[in-house]
Amino acid sequence: MKKYICLLLTVLLLAGLCGCDTADDRVTINVYNWGQYISEGDDGCIDVIALFEERYPNIRVNYVTFDSNETMYTKMAGGGITVDVIIPSDYMVGRLIEENMLLELDYNNIPNAQYIDSRFRNTDYDPENKYSIPYTWGTVGIIYNSNYVDEEDVTGWELLWNEKYADKILMFDNSRDAFGIAQNLLGYSINSTDPEELKACAEKLAEQRPVVQQYIMDQVFDLMENEEAWIAPYYAGDYLTMAEENEALCFYLPEDQGFNLFIDAMCIPTCAENKEAAETFINFLCEPEIAGGNMDWVCYGTPLTAAKEFMDPEVVNDPVSYPSEETLDRGTGYISLPRSTTRLMEELFMQVRNGIPVHLP
Repeated sequence: MKKYICLLLTVLLLAGLCGCDTADDRVTINVYNWGQYISEGDDGCIDVIALFEERYPNIRVNYVTFDSNETMYTKMAGGGITVDVIIPSDYMVGRLIEENMLLELDYNNIPNAQYIDSRFRNTDYDPENKYSIPYTWGTVGIIYNSNYVDEEDVTGWELLWNEKYADKILMFDNSRDAFGIAQNLLGYSINSTDPEELKACAEKLAEQRPVVQQYIMDQVFDLMENEEAWIAPYYAGDYLTMAEENEALCFYLPEDQGFNLFIDAMCIPTCAENKEAAETFINFLCEPEIAGGNMDWVCYGTPLTAAKEFMDPEVVNDPVSYPSEETLDRGTGYISLPRSTTRLMEELFMQVRNGIPVHLP
């Protein structure tokens, strides 16, 4: 069903693009996004970038990926690069705003922003919607292989510390998500700034280190699909992609502990050279037909209810992509933390990763 709907939507969209004007001069926009985070024509689904370039022949898209907010931030902060569109997570959007690294959006060039649901507007990280437009939303939970992991062991985040599965457990290779798991496990706020609480979280993560096979990001796909690892914390939408390749994979949101509920958003950084073309691309991604076809493949939650009309009902009704309100009430979003807290968290995580005794600097 999913492949059929994707193929049909592709045919209809391509038909609607015939007769577009051409342009003598093409501009290039550099789009910097997460891996596995835009439909590129796989499995008969739409090729978003190809459709965009067909409709706007004067704009070429150079598409590059990153594997974590921190990787993206480091490259942006280092300077020397030109990026026109980035898609960071909520807390990172807040940080980029605070550090004057984003341009204000011109909504005259983004009329499709009208389709964004009200619940995704006026967020804590961008209360006046000046710098960002939501792209997706989702949850962070535990992916496990039911062929090897006993169901009675799947009780919460503590599964990631279970010695029974030593060397088959993967862990996030970014400090914010790793600390978020430890904070939920220990009962702290995932937005804590208390140094002693952060130290306690680092000590908990250090306890986990002996059972961790690898600290990873996008490598999780191959490792879990090929059963080289059996347990990993990761993002719900990516789980659905993995489950298409391995039906033994399951997804769990701890029932008695919190979890991260996130929004990833489209922004234009201050280093952008083609702002209007970047806004044209963002507007394209907010078009309900495009957003629907895109999210059908990406499998994350869409912030546009209007897009669901163009999506496979199986995806729209999947409780992993669209959990119940009762489930969502247990989730918490990250907020931008003070720079001193972010530095401390990163330093402590480095100690954990390198097997150095945890200590406050």
